[in-house]
Amino acid sequence: MAEARLKSRWGILGGIFDPIHYGHLAIAEQTRDELELAGVLFVPAGQPVHRAPPKAGAADRLRMVELATADNPRFAVSAIEVEADRPSYSVETLEQLTSDRPGEEFVLIMSAEAARALPTWRDPIRLVELAEIAVVPRLGYEGISRDWIDGVFPGRQDRFTFVDTAHLGHSATDVRERVGAGKSIHYLVPPPVEAYIRQHNLYPSKKMSGADDRPAA
Repeated sequence: MAEARLKSRWGILGGIFDPIHYGHLAIAEQTRDELELAGVLFVPAGQPVHRAPPKAGAADRLRMVELATADNPRFAVSAIEVEADRPSYSVETLEQLTSDRPGEEFVLIMSAEAARALPTWRDPIRLVELAEIAVVPRLGYEGISRDWIDGVFPGRQDRFTFVDTAHLGHSATDVRERVGAGKSIHYLVPPPVEAYIRQHNLYPSKKMSGADDRPAA
């Protein structure tokens, strides 16, 4: 048996997780099950590059991911990007994980929306060399095709797998807005995450946070 076959395969689910919700967890679990992965490593972004700054701080987002995944022995959490104190580039994270965990192979789990933007990421060719790409659907977004992969990553179709996960339609933006409006987020996020958000007053509305809504003089 070839050496590569002896390595365990781990899914990598990166993201801002602002906050983590049941959609993230379902995608991770269903991809793990479909691809028979040893587990899924959640990697919260410290300083996202392609997105606006998160509403919650890195330490809070990391803690919410830890709380959300604690009851699943096949889930693990890495603070590698949070502790790096630099912009979070997936290719650099995978370089370090490959070095730190030589007995493992990695499958980067991403939505079809993210996969379509992959050519704009830092060193995408190297990224595809370091990890297989598992593409999952995202409600409301067009998927990618094998022809698209051939055009952008010629000869690398074998590095891409399509996983048909449930279309839950959860959105971190919706969760934040509901919290800010004083609405329930029960059944959108795990109970420990909901409790953490309430206890630490994350995502408050302007009035809740004491912001002055009056126009400037």
